[in-house]
Amino acid sequence: MNFGPETDEAQSFAIMDRAHEVEVNFFDTANVYGRSKGRGATEEIVGRWFAQGGGRRDRTVLATKLYGETGDWPNEGRLSALNIRKACDASLRRLQTDYIDLYQMHHIDRRTPWEEIWEAMAVLRSQGKVIYVGSSNFAGWHIAKAQGVARERNFMGLVSEQSLYNLLARDIELEVLPAAADYGLGVIPWSPLQGGLLGGVVKKQREGSRRNQRWADATDALRAQLEAYEDLCDSLGEEPSTVALAWLLSRPGVTAPIVGPRTMEHFDGALRSLEVTLDEETLKALDAIFPGHRPAPEDYAW
Repeated sequence: MNFGPETDEAQSFAIMDRAHEVEVNFFDTANVYGRSKGRGATEEIVGRWFAQGGGRRDRTVLATKLYGETGDWPNEGRLSALNIRKACDASLRRLQTDYIDLYQMHHIDRRTPWEEIWEAMAVLRSQGKVIYVGSSNFAGWHIAKAQGVARERNFMGLVSEQSLYNLLARDIELEVLPAAADYGLGVIPWSPLQGGLLGGVVKKQREGSRRNQRWADATDALRAQLEAYEDLCDSLGEEPSTVALAWLLSRPGVTAPIVGPRTMEHFDGALRSLEVTLDEETLKALDAIFPGHRPAPEDYAW
């Protein structure tokens, strides 16, 4: 989502080429990414990168999303059958490809019945435009309901869920992770560093780094936890961002965290997490700093 508004096209191309060099092949975007450059701008950058050839598209597992509003008229957002059709075709044009490997619903649509959603997705699959369907920001019961209706229609249903998950945000451990595991869904955590708070923010502040007021307020509220965390990372000889990613990679059911590099340095730094294995003592120390959840209802009842 940083490609375009934060990272120019040349640097975006370089980061994607570097990803393929180190065998990172899953690229996640969305039809509304682009912010100051306009919605869809990020998909367009990825599409122009594919257009260079060299096997770039064939070697990429491409994921994008729909749900967010792309216009002011009805059916220019959410998950109506019409918008699913139009949004998919628009993403295919921007991405300069004829199929999407993983088409994700960016949010639950409380207005559209699952029968309509799955029928529209089935049409896309039959047309060869979509290979798999995933969800994002779903509750555990949303996953269960979606899979129940899909089964009634003899449709594959969801194969993945993309959720907010990191050391500071562990609510999905209650019901989303257990639901995903039971239905065989891969989990793709977004915001693995909680907007940078798990990336060494206390140390950066001491060194004079300036961020927006929201970032500063969050740091003040969590200072004791973050200081303890950064001290633990120092004792391990690892950067806080590396430990945060390595922790996610150790979680049962997690396929891979979504990293959003703005620079090549950010991307290469994230690769370090693949080389780090956290031992049981470290995992317990992280749980003490950032308490998690047992699955529901065991977390709060018998």
